[in-house]
Amino acid sequence: MASVDLKAEPSWIRLMAERLRIEKYQLVGRHSAVKKCSWLHQSLVHNRYCYKQKFYGIQSHRCLQMTPSAYHCTLRCTFCWRVHPEDLGLKSPLEAAQPIPEPDDPDFIVEESVKAQRRILSGYKAHKSLDRVKYEEALNPAHAAISLTGEPTLYPRLGELIQAFHKRGMTTFLVSNATMPEVLSNLESEPSQLYLSLHAPTEESFKHVCKPMIRGAFQKVLQSLELLKSFSCPTVLRLTLVKGLNMEMVEDYARLVVKTEPTYVEPKAYMWVGFSRRRLRYEHMPTHQEVKAFAERLAELTGYNIIEEAGESRVVLLSRLSKPIKIKAG
Repeated sequence: MASVDLKAEPSWIRLMAERLRIEKYQLVGRHSAVKKCSWLHQSLVHNRYCYKQKFYGIQSHRCLQMTPSAYHCTLRCTFCWRVHPEDLGLKSPLEAAQPIPEPDDPDFIVEESVKAQRRILSGYKAHKSLDRVKYEEALNPAHAAISLTGEPTLYPRLGELIQAFHKRGMTTFLVSNATMPEVLSNLESEPSQLYLSLHAPTEESFKHVCKPMIRGAFQKVLQSLELLKSFSCPTVLRLTLVKGLNMEMVEDYARLVVKTEPTYVEPKAYMWVGFSRRRLRYEHMPTHQEVKAFAERLAELTGYNIIEEAGESRVVLLSRLSKPIKIKAG
């Protein structure tokens, strides 16, 4: 693993980085990271693939899962399975929810992220069940999922980062918690597809579920949702459904879907994994059947249609399109 010197960083970042290393994140520069997605392994060894391949044509074995903002986020969502400073006994400083100071160069992040993915893949060479053709393809990622952990819009050069991936012929999915509308409205380059997460549909429920670290967070989310129509790329409204927290508010979600008109809506089950197990119980995790029932009611209320689903990931895809748009690498 390439060494990352964080000695000059604040103690809370150093402690977070130490935890991420334990969880097998590949740290990139001062504030970025790459981690192997379980579907990368499934594709290489078992010929199974992620719902994003089924829905959008994103090949799981060529997908690079990364973040340019490993330590910074504007929310502390109850259901988030990633580590929060509070999970390590730390109090989040205000700067943890602010744009990253002195950010790394986008081209550097892209180059080092690809190298990190190749380091991850090097461990598969001797695997007896490895698909050799897929392995060779995987060494040259075709897609970047800019998500993983943290909030990517806190990286001040996000538009340039998207451009840098596109210059390599890669496609991009940008996944944001929608709390930085000023960043989304000023991106130098659009992603191949934009995901905005709507974790709760009312201000009261949002404060309860997301525990925002910035003022006016829910109003900022609403501003971001209003921007969806201005994007030329496909847009997705992601609903992470948690029983007893936000799953009983389908009418409120429906009103926002009708108002903002995303290309797709993705209701997806909260999964009881990672650090979320310290905050929630197993009973908070809905079944696929419960997610499907939610999606059916949402379809009735919005005029959207269910066009795909993936039971193993507990996710349903709604749209006014008859079938999803396949994203093709350049």
